[in-house]
Amino acid sequence: MIKETTQKVKTISILDKAASHYNKLIKADMVEIDVPEWNDKIYYRKTFSFAEQGKVFELSNEGKMVEALVHTLIVRSLDKDGNKLFTVADKPRLMYEVDPSIIIRIVTEINEDVEETLVAKKVS
Repeated sequence: MIKETTQKVKTISILDKAASHYNKLIKADMVEIDVPEWNDKIYYRKTFSFAEQGKVFELSNEGKMVEALVHTLIVRSLDKDGNKLFTVADKPRLMYEVDPSIIIRIVTEINEDVEETLVAKKVS
């Protein structure tokens, strides 16, 4: 019985360290994307939660690439103070009333940054 308790404490300790590491990442400096067509800027962080990524993966795996792009824009786009710019309620307007080429450009830039970060981690 004592052995089980000790293992549980170690697991919590590792989980606490993992959560602390992630909290540092999500509080890191934001990256800025200039969107001249909207006369504004969008900001994002280089990481986002697995839960948010899961929805994007789910949509992609279902062949719903446009929805995956829009969902990425919704969950990743922040203002300069780190507040989300869009909500899921904005999805219809983003899908039907916004220039797709701009959404694609923004999401591509965000995703390229994520891919560069993953490659850098593999090399180091």
